[in-house]
Amino acid sequence: MLRVAVESAAGLPKKKLGSPDPITSVVFKDEKKKTKSISNEVNPVWNETLEFDLKGVPLDSSSYIDVFVKDYETLGKDKLIGSAKVSLKDLASSQVKSLPVKNLALVDENGKNIGGTISMIIGYEPPAGAMTNPQDQQDGSMAGNTAGGEEGDITDAGVPGADTSPGEPGQKLRSRTRKRHNLANKPQDFQIRVRVIEGRQLPGNNIKPVVKVHVCGDTHRTRIRKGNNPYFDEMFFFNINMLPSELFDEVISFRVYNSSSFRSDCLMGEFKLDIGYIYDEPAHCIMKKWVLLSDPDDSSSGAKGYIKVSMFVVGTGDEPPMERKEEDSDKDDVESNLLLPAGIALRWVTLKLKVFRAEDLPQMDDSITQSLKEAFGGQENKKNLVDPFVEAWFAGKKLCTKIIEKNANPEWNQQLNLQVKGEGAAYRGRILVELSTKLDGKADTSVEEISSDDILVVQKYQRRRKYCLCAVFHSATMIQEPGEPIQFEVSIGNYGNKMDLTCKPLASTTQYTCAVFDGNNYYYLPWGDTKPVISITSFWEDINHRLDSLNIILFISNRLQTNLNMLKSAVLSKATDARLVEIWLKLINQLMEDISSIKIPDLEGKPNLTTLDIQIKKLRDSALKSIMEGAKRLFEEATDVNNSLSIIEGWLDKLKQLAEEPQNSMPDVIIWMLRGEKRVAYTRIPAYQVLHSSYCEQACGQYCGKTQTVFMQYPMDIKKGLKIPVQIRVNMWLGLATEEKKFNHYAEGMFNVFAELYENQAQVLGKWGTTGLLNRSKFSDVTGKVKLKQEYFMPPVGWEWEGDWCVDPEKNLLTEADAGHTEFVDEVYENETRFPGGEWKLAAEPYTDVNGEKIQGPTQIECPDGWKWEDNWTFDGNRAVDEKGWEYGVTIPPDDKPKSWVAAEKMYHVHRRRRMIRPRKRIPGVKTATDASKKDIGDAEGWEYTSLIGWKFHKQQRSSDTFRRRRWRRKMAPADRVGASAIFKLEGALGVDMESKGDEKGTKMEASVKQFGANTPTVSCTFDRSNAYHLRVYVYQARNLIALDKDSFSDPYVHVSFLHHSQTTETIKCTLNPTWDQTLIFKNVEIYGDPQSLAQNPPRVVMEIFDSDQVGKDEMLGRSTCVPLVKLNPGMDESPKLLWEPVMHKNAPAGEVLVAAELILKTKGNDTELPLAPPKRGEKLYMVPQGVRPVVQLTAIEVLAWGLRNMKTYQLAPVTSPSLVVECGGERVQTAVIKNMKKCPNFQGNVLLLKVLLPKEEMYAPPIVLKVIDHRPFGRKPVVGQCTICTLEEFRCDPYVTVAEVAMSSKVSLMAAGPRDLHVNIDDGRQQLLEAQEKETVDWWSKFYASVGESEKCRPYLDKGYDKLEVYKNELENVKEFMGLTDFCKTFKLQRGKNESDDDDPAVGSFKVYPLPDDPGVAPPPRQFRELPNSVSQECVVRIYVVQAIDLQPKDNNGKCDPYIKISLGKKSVDDRDNYIPYTLNPVFGRMFEMTCFLPQDKDLKIAVYDFDLLSRDEKVGETVIDLENRFLSHFGSYCGLAQTYCISGPNQWRDQYKPSQILERHARLKGMSPPRSEDNGNTLSFGGRLYCLSDFEASQKIHEHLGPPSERIALHVLRTQGLVSEHVETRTLYSSFQPTLPQGELQMWVDIFPKSLGPPGPPFDISPRKAKKNFLRVIVWNTTDVVLDETSITGENMSDVYVKGWMPGMEENKQKTDVHYRSLDGDGNFNWRFVFGFEYLPAEQLCLVSKKEHFWNLDKSEFRIPPKLIVQIWDNDKFSLDDYLGAIELDLHHLINPSKTPEKCDLRMVPDGTTHPKSDQFKSLFDQKSVRGWWPCYMDKDGKRELGGKVEMTLEIVNEKEADERPAGKGRDEPNMNPKLDPPKRPETSFFWFSNPCKTCKFIVWRRFKWLFIGLIVLILVLLFIGILLYSLPVRMHFINPFTKLMFRLFT
Repeated sequence: MLRVAVESAAGLPKKKLGSPDPITSVVFKDEKKKTKSISNEVNPVWNETLEFDLKGVPLDSSSYIDVFVKDYETLGKDKLIGSAKVSLKDLASSQVKSLPVKNLALVDENGKNIGGTISMIIGYEPPAGAMTNPQDQQDGSMAGNTAGGEEGDITDAGVPGADTSPGEPGQKLRSRTRKRHNLANKPQDFQIRVRVIEGRQLPGNNIKPVVKVHVCGDTHRTRIRKGNNPYFDEMFFFNINMLPSELFDEVISFRVYNSSSFRSDCLMGEFKLDIGYIYDEPAHCIMKKWVLLSDPDDSSSGAKGYIKVSMFVVGTGDEPPMERKEEDSDKDDVESNLLLPAGIALRWVTLKLKVFRAEDLPQMDDSITQSLKEAFGGQENKKNLVDPFVEAWFAGKKLCTKIIEKNANPEWNQQLNLQVKGEGAAYRGRILVELSTKLDGKADTSVEEISSDDILVVQKYQRRRKYCLCAVFHSATMIQEPGEPIQFEVSIGNYGNKMDLTCKPLASTTQYTCAVFDGNNYYYLPWGDTKPVISITSFWEDINHRLDSLNIILFISNRLQTNLNMLKSAVLSKATDARLVEIWLKLINQLMEDISSIKIPDLEGKPNLTTLDIQIKKLRDSALKSIMEGAKRLFEEATDVNNSLSIIEGWLDKLKQLAEEPQNSMPDVIIWMLRGEKRVAYTRIPAYQVLHSSYCEQACGQYCGKTQTVFMQYPMDIKKGLKIPVQIRVNMWLGLATEEKKFNHYAEGMFNVFAELYENQAQVLGKWGTTGLLNRSKFSDVTGKVKLKQEYFMPPVGWEWEGDWCVDPEKNLLTEADAGHTEFVDEVYENETRFPGGEWKLAAEPYTDVNGEKIQGPTQIECPDGWKWEDNWTFDGNRAVDEKGWEYGVTIPPDDKPKSWVAAEKMYHVHRRRRMIRPRKRIPGVKTATDASKKDIGDAEGWEYTSLIGWKFHKQQRSSDTFRRRRWRRKMAPADRVGASAIFKLEGALGVDMESKGDEKGTKMEASVKQFGANTPTVSCTFDRSNAYHLRVYVYQARNLIALDKDSFSDPYVHVSFLHHSQTTETIKCTLNPTWDQTLIFKNVEIYGDPQSLAQNPPRVVMEIFDSDQVGKDEMLGRSTCVPLVKLNPGMDESPKLLWEPVMHKNAPAGEVLVAAELILKTKGNDTELPLAPPKRGEKLYMVPQGVRPVVQLTAIEVLAWGLRNMKTYQLAPVTSPSLVVECGGERVQTAVIKNMKKCPNFQGNVLLLKVLLPKEEMYAPPIVLKVIDHRPFGRKPVVGQCTICTLEEFRCDPYVTVAEVAMSSKVSLMAAGPRDLHVNIDDGRQQLLEAQEKETVDWWSKFYASVGESEKCRPYLDKGYDKLEVYKNELENVKEFMGLTDFCKTFKLQRGKNESDDDDPAVGSFKVYPLPDDPGVAPPPRQFRELPNSVSQECVVRIYVVQAIDLQPKDNNGKCDPYIKISLGKKSVDDRDNYIPYTLNPVFGRMFEMTCFLPQDKDLKIAVYDFDLLSRDEKVGETVIDLENRFLSHFGSYCGLAQTYCISGPNQWRDQYKPSQILERHARLKGMSPPRSEDNGNTLSFGGRLYCLSDFEASQKIHEHLGPPSERIALHVLRTQGLVSEHVETRTLYSSFQPTLPQGELQMWVDIFPKSLGPPGPPFDISPRKAKKNFLRVIVWNTTDVVLDETSITGENMSDVYVKGWMPGMEENKQKTDVHYRSLDGDGNFNWRFVFGFEYLPAEQLCLVSKKEHFWNLDKSEFRIPPKLIVQIWDNDKFSLDDYLGAIELDLHHLINPSKTPEKCDLRMVPDGTTHPKSDQFKSLFDQKSVRGWWPCYMDKDGKRELGGKVEMTLEIVNEKEADERPAGKGRDEPNMNPKLDPPKRPETSFFWFSNPCKTCKFIVWRRFKWLFIGLIVLILVLLFIGILLYSLPVRMHFINPFTKLMFRLFT
């Protein structure tokens, strides 16, 4: 496909009279394509794409195109302006994808330069099979002519590189995926539209085809047609809600059936196409393409015909492209417009999936079998091996391998032949497969065994190598609640999973640690200077060569992404050009350096090498090369940084696509967080991210040996990350065991390895011992479930003991309630008991905790060190208690304390208690007991105590303690290794008691090992010193937060967390755009590790924004992070820059927060080296300091508060007295209250001034907040709506420049002048005469068709030179030039309630923002809003013209609807139900409605299309809403479009209330210009400093009798140069509440608004639809010849009883046939018979209008528009059986096959086969010729080939109704038999029906055939009779005489 995008021309020479109407034609290999013409323009802009089908032939080096620019002439030949020739050599060599041609010089006929130039872009898509550049193979897109449709269907669609700039590489690699990346991965609405246009060359004879379209389980079918070339033209809609990824894998299926055949053989052909292919096409559509039908069961059988279809995939926000419905004769040949290339034959493709083996399959429950075992006393929770098999799906087909029983590592070795959710949290095994594709040939079986040779070959891919993984946990923070102790487990595959017993036990888990409060909001694990470490060894295939390449591309991609983000940030902050260029150059240079210096490793000699590896390397090499070349070109040629952003983003997309490795067999690293024994949270880290490589540093993983921050997540998280279970900082390293010493380079700190076990004791009768341990052993692991013994501990191989066993308490498991708190409340419960009804006395245990455990009394509790009491002991009265704090209960044995408590005392209560509390506060700077306990071991013997066996232990013994334990540890050291890499030798379990495995305890112990994992060595990393840092977080403001309160606002505050520290900002009330302006200072942040490493990868600052609620728990508004600026030298001058960071809520955007942070290393250990403290606001709040906070400037904000519209009720009451509050930057201003919303919803005194300090940089500007307050009785002032305006940039202006937008529109100003009368002097007789003459030839539709370029429908109109109008393809307010019609004031939607809803409560107004002078002595700038129109309501006349609807959504079961219009304006409504149009999706309404309204009350005009239903309720198809107030107030004059010419009569009579001169005069006054002056009798006009001449405007126009005076005409011409709205038709999209995001069709219409105060408007247009004209087709069948002799008579002759049948498609009920020419013995037939077919014809559309009831039960007739065709068939008549079909021909009356003058020249070559383009002179239009006579061949299909069935001589004539009355003719030879008169045919005497003519039968059948037989028989009979008589007559006496003698005697006598 060759695409030429003709953009523009410049400097074309003018004509002698005016400017040319340039049109461009492009010629390529004798094929010519044209653009549209541009009127009166020397610098035309076309922006049209011309397509040339290459028909499978690629370009060669000599290819070129000719470009001709001509002056379009309505009559006559276009005149040449200039031409040029463009060589396509660069495209042919595949060096470039597109060839931009800029400012190409044009030359005249003599080769001289004319001074004009033309610009275009030429795109080339090589045909399938052509030799192309290897980088073209990256695309993965289908070859051939795929989409694009027709000229003008899609603007700039399908032009490769249409938007390219210098340096941009081929973009096809990204084009098919980037469109999909924009779609959210969630179910959403899609609409698939399929239009079945026509069929061609369908196989079979006398068939009745029907097409069924199947999409996503839904099927639609067309109506049944007749013939081999049926015309359908039916549109089907499929509404779908599903995931985009799933939708794009679905297919659209077209099946063509022969409805007259039996069900078993009725399928004629099928075509399938996946939806994703359509979505990836330009505009998501395929327009008017032929698709090849084939046999689904036998693709080798060849083509089964073609059907022409259009397909669209419409998603949210997509606009379906316009599709022209007219016949496209120049593209009607199949081969050049086939969807798939014609040279590609359909072939079988077999996908061979070889399934070899699997490994690491998990053990599963046996379900029913296990339940039976448990019922009979079997083991519970028994996991058995699975019975695995493999299922494979592709293209809806599924195959399975055999089942291998009880095997976790099965080997199938089978081959599967296939013919054409959510993230996992656990590793479930791997499978070894091989996928290959085999073309041609069908597989014998679906499942077959793999040969032994293939099994041996694949063995080399299974060689394993040892890998080592180490992870050092630096911190675990942001834990939500303390709970049980926490442990982390790291695994890769099954290695490290402590629940899996198939692998050796490894040191894969950290020690259990209890969480400690961070003093503000979160909890953290207090690891201090001892960081837990895990060490795992595993065995995997060596695929480093694949992962090295992957990491290199990711490295380049990440660097490019970082630089691109920096560049975008600079663009957003409006940095200087020099700074932009500096960043841009750094990006380009770094990219070129990375690509050139870092090479993808060679594959030679690499293990596990596959063919795919080689192909992927070629793909990556070529892609990187193309990016490199593009970067060089961009570096040399680029001129604009902004324009290059899209190119750089394209490179980034391409790199991300290349960074996909399909053969990555290494599992992800999974980290689990265990709380106690339960797995709580997990995260998955791809192994390549932490993999070490010896190839180069860049080939190492992104986080290899680096500390990374990881947010873990809950499994199956319903809240979508609303809460973070934990944030960890972990340093991971993964590498081959042969390279494990490389790990020493990355390791920090001192690694220690210990063996540990716990000694357990229980207290029984006051003595400690092992008696009461119950299920616990004397020595166990930390869980207490796994039994251990010291003597069983043996160090792993390569390790040895270093020292003896010693007691070493684990301080991280000791829980103190006040740890981490600055304020704490001690509590004691005082208990009393009594007998029922008795006196209360102290209980046996007077003081307990909340669980009833005995504790010390209040007098015995002392204040801990480092704390001070805040108050005395008091009872807690804020609970369900009585006035003295008591709560009462009843004890029910065997319990000794009540289970529930009540606040009221009853006689039966025997127990009561009350809570005594005493608050205490931590003394700053004083060491507490908790801090001291880190050094003090607590108990002298190292025991830890608890009252219940569980996880919570404390160091000091209490009276209620019944259980204690202590930890024994023994250090290990490597025997022969040095360095941290020795930890990779730690394999195996330690100290498990294996003696009693046979007994019950042993069984339980084995189960405990399975549940809790084996005891393994504990590894830790100790840092000898830490670094103190000082962190400052600058939280300035946020914007666009979500509303979680009912008043439409939130009360936001921020929890800021950094490692194990967190702080909270102040709460800002009632806002979604809070400004905190707060600095949070973290004074002493202790961080272990190298500061340089920290600077390269610092921890992130996490900000969680909450909504403060007085009642209930605070709700989260979102989460954001930022990277602090690390200063290793406190004296650095660099200051952090405030940046907008995105806020996420449930993985969706929820606003932005403006924040910055800096982390300063404290080198001296004191605060003297730190920056100065920020200024304070209050006692504790620090503000953002100067240098970080934005620089502000005094700024004026003028507010035009015009009014409120459509306010809905609030709390069931209407909004009656609202006012508007405008807030910005801490300042606010309020309007006056609207007194009566119903009478006038506009504000009085609607201009407000706000003076506020705003940042100079736009990116820091605070938003404007609009609040609508309703003033209600009793002083209530609720906020009934709010709106946030994020950016002020569009409202900034220069106050010293007069702005036209601030002046009121010309229409509004005219209203102030008072009513006048419009006088147009027209001679009544002249007007009536003109109208009578023109009414038959021109109408409004002529103007409409002339405007859309359908000149064949409006030729008389164009010849007269009448006006055209603008036809916009979208809504008028969406036309870019008209600024949304919001130039006077804008509409802002108000939000209300907790969630953002679609409440349409708009506030109408505008803003002007400009700086004020700093010096108060300088006069302020002039005000901007002045000369405003009166805000009172106006009564207006509104005319709504509804032209037609396009592609409506069907609502009836037949795939159609019965549409009609319903209009509502204010309280008025117009229902046009009586004029519904039945059975159509593209109705032509042609209706005008006139209504009156009051503006602004009735501002919303709603036009809805409904579907008429007789019995049920009418359904709404769709609706569109027009804001009449915006159109009324806009200065663009959108109330009534300006016509092209000023006419006082005729079809284009002026309809505005004022003449053009009056409008121009007012327009001049409002613009501050001098009034226009007319001179020379109105032929010249001076305006705006220019002199205009009428002759300049009308030089090339025809002057007709309807034009008005020159003064008005030239005023109108000048008005049209002012950018006002011209006369137009707009195309509005219809939407419905059923699918609010998808269009339901389009409505072409326009609206005129006329204020009544200005007088009556002009006459309305008559847009009634055109009526079809009655025509008659007269067909005279003269003769036939060479008809197939289909029968054999009884006499053996070949003969046929010939007759001819004919009809017009769509009117099958009017079939006509001739009489029968019996006994045609030579194939000739004589008829002289006339067919007369009456039909309704639309000459403008060249279609027949057929109206008939589809079924007898239908109420209305369906209207069909079908091409006028005639079908003629030749039949053989049979009386006692079905007639025999001999042949037929289908004649298109618009493209009529030229007949032959003689039968000898008549053959099948006259009929085109449909696959090649016919010659231009081969077809003629019968409507132009009126009459034609000649011979046509009739043929029939036999075995897929055409055979001649006969030739027919006919006369075809078309007459209209008037001609039919003047020249009547009857059917057949009936009266009136004239014009011409048909005589009975002179048929041979042999032509008769034997049954009705017995005499002729004897004469012509019996006698002619058996004449000599009859004569012979007669002679024989006579002879025999003579002899008999002779013998009879002989006498008796002479019987002795010789008879011979007697006979001789008689003869002679």
